[in-house]
Amino acid sequence: MTETIPDQERLLDEAIDLMIRQQNDPDNPVSDELIRAWRARSQRHEDIWGRVSRVHGASGTLLSEKRRIERSESLGLTRRNFMVGGLTILGLGSAAYSFAPGMLLEARADHMSDKGEVRRVTLPDGSVATLGPESAIAVNFETERREIELLAGMCFFEVARELDRPFSVVCKDLRATALGTAFDVSSDNDSVTVTVDHGLVDVHASNALLQAGVQLEDGQWLTMDADSGRIDRGRRESGQIATWRDNVIIAEEETVDALVTRIGRWLPGRIVIADPSVGAQRVSGIFDLTDPLRTLEAVVHPTGARVRRVTSFVTVISPL
Repeated sequence: MTETIPDQERLLDEAIDLMIRQQNDPDNPVSDELIRAWRARSQRHEDIWGRVSRVHGASGTLLSEKRRIERSESLGLTRRNFMVGGLTILGLGSAAYSFAPGMLLEARADHMSDKGEVRRVTLPDGSVATLGPESAIAVNFETERREIELLAGMCFFEVARELDRPFSVVCKDLRATALGTAFDVSSDNDSVTVTVDHGLVDVHASNALLQAGVQLEDGQWLTMDADSGRIDRGRRESGQIATWRDNVIIAEEETVDALVTRIGRWLPGRIVIADPSVGAQRVSGIFDLTDPLRTLEAVVHPTGARVRRVTSFVTVISPL
């Protein structure tokens, strides 16, 4: 039986539970034995335990657990309640729960990139994944399949051809599958885009328009808005695909929200859109990321908004 992405999340939850149990009763040999037996069940169990242990070691003591928290849409997590030392505030006998998304993402990711960094990674099958800035992927290769989960950002895949082992990229509710091809997958807020450089890619999702599957070929792209269900499609020239590798963004009727998220992967600090109506508007254009602040101004200009650099850590977009 092969392991699906939900199974991977379940294993991560189990590992966190075991870590919390061990912390709550560190002298109990039963906890140690349960952990030993759980880790020995498979290499996947051992790998996930290693991830949880690394995050625990980096974040300090696990202070407490909040049971059954609401699912985090931005990271696709169920419950990842590591309370980070120095970020958790304790007072009057109650804990204020806080999250460190970077550490939680690191617990799930096999490969990550920093802000402004483009990283090229060779996968176990010889395929190559080029991660855009602030991007992360989890690799789950099995005997009968090759599966990548795009956890954040964007990634261009050059797939080694294996007829008996399909190569799939999962992002939110969307799955893009190819045998041997090169294609780009990007996630910006609620939008997921698949663009094919060459070859064929099958795209499926629970979206009514994608349940039966859509096949994309050379130059074709598809964007799914997970929130509204809107599907957009089009075609680009071969030199216009994954241009973020050359610090260029090509947008065709994309929301300002999605573009701001993407540009923010190059711009230090946090970007805040003060008026949601600005983020919902759609713009098109070719934008140079060598000066991300000016690029941000060019993106919001058609909406009548302005960009203000409040501090070195905060940029605000607001109506004029």
